[in-house]
Amino acid sequence: GSQTCFFLFIGMATVLLKTLVKKPRKILFVNDLTLLNHSMMPTECTVTLQAALMTYKDIEKIGDEDLLAITAQEVAKQKLMFPSATVHKALSPKPQHFQVRPFTESQEIPGGWDGDTFPTLTPAPLPFSLLQLFFQNFYEAPMKFFDEIILIQVRSQARQPSASPGHTLLRKWLGLCQPNEPNSGVRGYLKVTICALGVGDQAPVRLPPDTSGTLLTLASSVVPISIAYLQFFIYCAEDLHLKKHYSVSPALEVELIGEKLKTNVQTQTESPIWNQILTFRIQLPCLSSYVKFRVLDCPRNRCNDEIGTVSLSLNQISSTGAEIEGMYSGFLPCFGPSFLTLRGGKKAPFRMKEEDPVSFLCQRSGEMIKHQNRQKYGLCVIFLSCTMMPDFKDLIQFEVSIGHYGNKMDLSYKPLVSTTQYSPAIYDGNIYHYVPWYNTKPVVAVTSFWEDVSFRMNCLNLLQFTRDRLKANLDTLKSMRNPRDPALLPQWEKLLRELVEDCKRPLPCMTSQPKATDLDKNRWKLRRLLLQELAQKAKQAPPRDMVATAEGWLYRLNAVLPEPQMNLPDVMIWLMSREQRVAYAQVPAHSVLFSPDGARHSGRFCGKTQTLFLQYPEGEGEKDTLPGQLRVCMWLGNVTDSRDLELLRQGEVVVYAETVSGGYENQAKFKGQWGQQFLQHCPNFSDVLGHKALPKEDFKEPHGWHWDGPWTVEPQRRLLLDTDINKSQVLEEVYENQRRDAVGAWVPAAIPNTDVNGEPVEAREIVQCPQGWHVKQTWAVELNHAVDNEGWEYGVGIPPSGLGGPPTPTPTLGERAPLLSPQHHPGLAEDEAGWEYGVFGSKFHLNPEPQSRFRRRCWHRRLAPNKVKGIAPIFLLEGSLVKPQWSRGLPPATLPPDLPFIYCVFNKPHYYQLFCYIYQARNLMSSRVQTFQGPFIRLAFLNYSQCTQSLKSSAAPTWAQTLTFQHLLLYESPQDTRDSPPCVVLELWQRDPQGSETLWGRSMWHPVVWLDAQDRILPPMRWHPLVKGLEDEEGEILASCELILETESLRQQLPMLSVPWKDGIYILPKSIQPTLRKMAIEVTKCGAGQAGGRGTSCPQSKAPPVPVPTCSPSHQMLVWGLRNMKQVRSPRLLVECWEECLQTEPIRDFQTNPNFAQSTLLLTLYMPTEETFALPLVLKVVDSQDFGQETVVGQANVHSLQPYFCDPWAEDYVPPRPPTLSVKKYQELLGYLCEKFWFKSSKAEDEYDQEVDWWSKLFWATGDAPQTLKYKYKDYHTLKVYDCELEAVPAFQGLQDFCQTFKLYQEWPRLDSPVVGEFKGQFRVYPFPENPEAPKPPRQFPLWPKKEDFPQQCLIRVYMVRAFHLQPQDLNGLCDPYVILKLGQTMLGNRDKYQPNTLDPIFGVMFELSCTIPLEKDLEIHRGPNPSACPLPAPVSLQRVARASPGLGSPHRSGPFRWRDQMPPSLLLEHHAKRKGLPPPLFSPEGDSVYYNGKKFELQSFELKPPRARFLGSKKERLALYLLHTQGLVPEHVETRTLYSDSQPGIDQGKVQMWVDIFPKKLGPPGPPVNIGPRKPKRYELRCVIWKTTLVDPKEKSLSYDRINDIYVKGWLFGLEKDMQKTDIHYRSVTGEGIFNWRFTFTLDYLAAEHVCVLSEKDYIWSLDPTVTKFPARLIIQVWDNNIISTDDFLGVLELDLSDMPLPAPHSRLCSVRMLEADPKWPHFLQHKHSSLFKMKNVAGWWPCQVLDGGKWRLSGKVKMTLEILTEKEALIKAAGRGQSEPNQYPTLHPPLRTHTLFMWFRSPIGKFIRVVWRRYRFRIIATAIILLIGLLLFNFIYSAPNYLAMSWIKPELRLNAPIQIYANIINAPNTSSANSSNLTTPQQSLKRTTALRLKHLQGHVTHLRDILPELLAPQN
Repeated sequence: GSQTCFFLFIGMATVLLKTLVKKPRKILFVNDLTLLNHSMMPTECTVTLQAALMTYKDIEKIGDEDLLAITAQEVAKQKLMFPSATVHKALSPKPQHFQVRPFTESQEIPGGWDGDTFPTLTPAPLPFSLLQLFFQNFYEAPMKFFDEIILIQVRSQARQPSASPGHTLLRKWLGLCQPNEPNSGVRGYLKVTICALGVGDQAPVRLPPDTSGTLLTLASSVVPISIAYLQFFIYCAEDLHLKKHYSVSPALEVELIGEKLKTNVQTQTESPIWNQILTFRIQLPCLSSYVKFRVLDCPRNRCNDEIGTVSLSLNQISSTGAEIEGMYSGFLPCFGPSFLTLRGGKKAPFRMKEEDPVSFLCQRSGEMIKHQNRQKYGLCVIFLSCTMMPDFKDLIQFEVSIGHYGNKMDLSYKPLVSTTQYSPAIYDGNIYHYVPWYNTKPVVAVTSFWEDVSFRMNCLNLLQFTRDRLKANLDTLKSMRNPRDPALLPQWEKLLRELVEDCKRPLPCMTSQPKATDLDKNRWKLRRLLLQELAQKAKQAPPRDMVATAEGWLYRLNAVLPEPQMNLPDVMIWLMSREQRVAYAQVPAHSVLFSPDGARHSGRFCGKTQTLFLQYPEGEGEKDTLPGQLRVCMWLGNVTDSRDLELLRQGEVVVYAETVSGGYENQAKFKGQWGQQFLQHCPNFSDVLGHKALPKEDFKEPHGWHWDGPWTVEPQRRLLLDTDINKSQVLEEVYENQRRDAVGAWVPAAIPNTDVNGEPVEAREIVQCPQGWHVKQTWAVELNHAVDNEGWEYGVGIPPSGLGGPPTPTPTLGERAPLLSPQHHPGLAEDEAGWEYGVFGSKFHLNPEPQSRFRRRCWHRRLAPNKVKGIAPIFLLEGSLVKPQWSRGLPPATLPPDLPFIYCVFNKPHYYQLFCYIYQARNLMSSRVQTFQGPFIRLAFLNYSQCTQSLKSSAAPTWAQTLTFQHLLLYESPQDTRDSPPCVVLELWQRDPQGSETLWGRSMWHPVVWLDAQDRILPPMRWHPLVKGLEDEEGEILASCELILETESLRQQLPMLSVPWKDGIYILPKSIQPTLRKMAIEVTKCGAGQAGGRGTSCPQSKAPPVPVPTCSPSHQMLVWGLRNMKQVRSPRLLVECWEECLQTEPIRDFQTNPNFAQSTLLLTLYMPTEETFALPLVLKVVDSQDFGQETVVGQANVHSLQPYFCDPWAEDYVPPRPPTLSVKKYQELLGYLCEKFWFKSSKAEDEYDQEVDWWSKLFWATGDAPQTLKYKYKDYHTLKVYDCELEAVPAFQGLQDFCQTFKLYQEWPRLDSPVVGEFKGQFRVYPFPENPEAPKPPRQFPLWPKKEDFPQQCLIRVYMVRAFHLQPQDLNGLCDPYVILKLGQTMLGNRDKYQPNTLDPIFGVMFELSCTIPLEKDLEIHRGPNPSACPLPAPVSLQRVARASPGLGSPHRSGPFRWRDQMPPSLLLEHHAKRKGLPPPLFSPEGDSVYYNGKKFELQSFELKPPRARFLGSKKERLALYLLHTQGLVPEHVETRTLYSDSQPGIDQGKVQMWVDIFPKKLGPPGPPVNIGPRKPKRYELRCVIWKTTLVDPKEKSLSYDRINDIYVKGWLFGLEKDMQKTDIHYRSVTGEGIFNWRFTFTLDYLAAEHVCVLSEKDYIWSLDPTVTKFPARLIIQVWDNNIISTDDFLGVLELDLSDMPLPAPHSRLCSVRMLEADPKWPHFLQHKHSSLFKMKNVAGWWPCQVLDGGKWRLSGKVKMTLEILTEKEALIKAAGRGQSEPNQYPTLHPPLRTHTLFMWFRSPIGKFIRVVWRRYRFRIIATAIILLIGLLLFNFIYSAPNYLAMSWIKPELRLNAPIQIYANIINAPNTSSANSSNLTTPQQSLKRTTALRLKHLQGHVTHLRDILPELLAPQN
């Protein structure tokens, strides 16, 4: 039923991704985030994650920030190769060359790291780039090489690159850790790219380092490393044997990741019990893929001999979760308890028990008791046939064993019926031998005891069934090579339908299985999820990339298919001769295991017939020979399930007891009398080999069996046949012939009786049987042919009888007599009594001879089973049949066992007819001039074999023949034969003139079986691989086979099956023959090509037209010449197609002119119209040697002629036009134009920016230009940089000219096959009329360039730009490369001009030389290291490059990017139009439009806006250049070529970037060369004046507990740490302020175009050359606190990139950390401005210093500086000293005014006192003042409260105006006449007279008023 998964909710959390949106390049780390439950309450669970933002642009363009990158084209190519999963091929055991390249870059190395990059100690992580490339070369077998570990020690984790696609790790970050403290977490990050390169692999192209500072930086959070303990519980082992009669002392050694642990030694035991635990400490994921177990023999604790080994794959016992797409986390390693099978040598497999639990240790130890209970298994094998054997002189037998059970040499086990009877190998009449078992097939039955693992095997077999069906459908899909095959889509739908059906079938559940281990449950879950995923994908799979998609699914199924807990060892079938094991076949036990749950849960070969091919043990047997082909039927299962065992539908199982393995009664002859008394040195009873045996009276029936009849003599069927004809039943044929006489009556012919070939024979009445044979039936008339009722057939000369052949003309009429057929069967007379005659050691025969002196006969007695319920009786045949009381003085264990023999007797044979349709073979590469001398096919089917006719020499031998086998005898039922037919073996042989035969290869497949001829459909022919040995494919053969059962209805048909007969052979039926059509192959022998050409497109070829019966194809060939052929004298070309052959005249003087004298060949032949049957065109170069010898020095196969088809009668057919090479009429005009307009020099080149040169153009193209470098016209300067050779770019089609280049090989081309030369030529294939009177089609190559135009003189300019990833040659891991150019006999280059100490040299040189093409065609570039030269040639075909050079550049008339071609763009366009056969372009008078190729083009459509760049060409030239770019021509470019070495062929030794310009001298002088000289740095002097610091963090406490600093500043340039400078010390700074007035001066070499500094210095004193290092121009200023005793304290750092530095703040209060933010949060207009010091020259102001605190940078101080950059000349003119030393000028620095610290206390004692008191008691003082103030206010309130209360209670009415006036009058009364009176004065007239009483009353009020208003002045006077 279906399975249900339940998920448990643990918690949830929210992560804000706003930071990633603002900072896309940042990685967000979230550590220990608390999870919330449904109630949004925190739980005890946490989650740790990291998140990164990737856009679609980032995904498509892989890694812009990386140092190693791959192009988008390569990414697309990888997607096509691996659509769904990486398809891994089996690793070869053959040693190969490999190269490992780790490329490293470091990030976030923590402080305190003892390195050379930062000599100072800082508490912050050090983000730096440690760029290093390493090379390591290996010569190792791939299966061993990819198991090695790459250890990167900084220290680092180790990685294995084999599991990655392409054996490459691209830009992966590895965490660095301390090896002795793995739990301390990650100490940094190492970015690596590791490439394991094999032959033919290409390393990724390296882009220059990104100096813009945009590399991805990981946060320095501590990530713990997963440390695990892997425990191996080793219990015991069984059946350990090393030598015969020798007891071993075993110990088990376990190896993991190079670490080995060993158990204790158990002395003198074959079944040791260890019960030990071995513990490994590992990191997860584990660095090794395998755990290796070795059982050693350790006598006296010396482990010298190895008993057996076994490996356990960690990938099979664990899972990372990558196998499933989705939420699957995998599982940890777990295993067992289970057995592992040890292997070693030719011995049978041994067994060992071990287990590897990760958890539940106590439970594991308790399970050992349950596993002691084992089940009894029975193995039954029926041997049906053994054929295709070599000639074994001795008798042979077969032994079947599983583990040690059945091994007859191991006498410690109970004897079992595990061997067959001894038999001879009989010749089959052709070449092979077979074992004559006939209808009596030997059977073996082996019982054994194993653990019950049926639940595990059921799951495995069900999964195996799914995999087999998918693979079968995939193989059928692959065989359909024609993409237009109508059966392709139905087969794809069938594949998907069956895959969905199989994947939906549930696997047996392991969770409820009590015996299932943890590994069983985990793998069951993994497999179930995978099947569900594959079913879903199959439902949605589109019909696209069908083969690749299905291969991906098959690979994923194969990944989960292996079962590591395979308790059952494999079944071994050994072929034995002379008691020695000669050959074997190994059958997995699960494939023949029976399951009561159904057929799908059983093994795929359980109870079915299968074909096994024997193989010799390693290092034995003849090469490319098979020991034999076995057909067996096997059954393995629990004996309780064998009750109704019936392996085959027909056949009776009988058991015979024979006297000791076919024991014999012996007699000798003396004086004509036979008797045992005459035996001298031979026993009375012996076995088949003559050893002493037991008499038949001593035998006892086994348990469960009883005797069925007495002892009888057994007729030896292996002798009952004629060894000459090798048949047990013969059909005798006699033909009776008659003729008509003159009167028309029938009379006996001149030869009345003949055989089938017409040879005279005796009359049937006198035919006698040979001795030992008897007649089974009387003579009968054969009526099953085209005869009349009496059996007569008529004709004029009757051909041989068969299947309806035509009559052979003879001068007389004749009649062929009835076919008379007596049948003879061998038999013995009764008086012979079964004796056979001969001598031991020689062959026996049935007929006595006069010299016979010895005879023997075999007695046997049949056994019948008792009625035993629940078990097959054959599994009760255990132990010897001899009575145990037999005493011979020897212990019973040393005697050979006496066992019965089991046979399966078939009483009803079945006859079949086999038809094998053989057409032809192809792709046969031979080093001979004649590919095959007498090729023929030998077909073997069971013990029958035939040969085809032998053909003449041919590259693709075509037999078109049918091989027929009549009356084939098969004994099993037709249904069994249909389900498992015998295998057909086709072998391709060749026979030399001396008659010796050589095997080329063989192909094997199963025929189509028809049980009813009415349903028969002729099987279509398919290509089958021809394999030589086990894996080497040597070609293909087109054939098909069918096997038809001869039924009664079929025999009544006259004739039975008709096959056409022609020229003495049976040919193919017309329905399956390919349709032939006469074709012409036109071959043009091309050669030098046009040096000035540029076009890249080949003439468009058309698909072949629909076949017309009146036309047949023709092949026309243009053969031009040969190239790069070394050590040849007079080569000629041999063209072979089918059985037709053409050859050219030899090239007489190859060194002077390598072209052929004859250019065109025409080959007419019949070719198939179906693309499936198309044959390759074979090209061979044959060289004539001394004494008339001819040798093939190179050959090539053109596998498909489809691209060369054309139809001359088509309406749209355009004949090919030859290129135009005549340029005489342009020479005068070109010279005038070039001198007057195009190449006129100008001073404008000096007006370009100094930072812009050709290297800027290169870096713009690669994206490596500094971001700060702005140039507004760079869009006009395009340059294409190719990551490969120019001819490898798909758009340029190999840079073929009017000829095509074919590489020549000495052998079948493989990855490491060297190219021995090239052939230049062209082909055309077109229909040719079969009617001779019909008009012939036009020739495809009527007129081509005259050979007088070749060779031609050319000027060559080779631009060597740079190289990278070169192979190190020195001990320091570097090399000293230089360039040597070789062209013909000319060699340029200088060894003294090498680049020292670098793997990535920048050459920047141009070589100019002259050559003659094609005599000097190939340019070789050698990179030689110093001092020893190791040439690494990178051949450049100048003939190919001539089409693409010089590239289409920018139309500048001056400047560094000027036009350099010989012709302006307008003339190039006209020249290109002539080459394409088009009319010349017509330009308008203004030059802004042109009419070209029937269309009008305007300049406005290309230039939307008027160009702003200076010194561009005219409108006409610009428009012509735009059109040229649309014609597919090669643009201005730089190509990348790979270097190779002869010592490591095919291994990438580095790459070089370059381009070649070729200028034919006929076209006039070329343009000026391009200046690509390396950029040279300019020397500058940086002056940095440190004025003062402020707000520096205080660090120390003084005696007065003040925070003070002794400040000083030091600075250096990045990379120039040795020139570190520092100021004097400002002591006792309390406020963080320090005054210095100090000058730093630094000298630097600055490269303005790259914004980097260059340092050139020697690494060591003894170094010969300096090493050049580039680093950013970065000024580092650090503020420190001086300490006398302890180390100085770090206070802050300031890093300024001089090429892009923040502008300083004019005042310290405006200075903040925001100035240094690399990714500011503010808008652009609010961001802090940056500029380059090299442009500003001088800048002054305040900059912030910062320090890392808690993972964040904060402000720690400010520094005021003046920065000035001077050139070297300016520095000499304006000299200035360091610090305050002389010359102290520009500006003059005076000593700072600082207070002396010694008298500081005495100068300001009050201030010091106040500062001490205030700093210590400031909180108390403030609190005391507040309390006092509050107390004073409270006292004043208490004092004043009574008075206020009294006044508020009395409430007197006080008038203020009158008293004031009166008071004023009183005051001013004496001075009333004064002019300056007070403002209180009242006019005199307003006063009234009052009485004295009133005045007295008022006086009292005035007195009271004075008390209230004391501020009023007292009255004067």
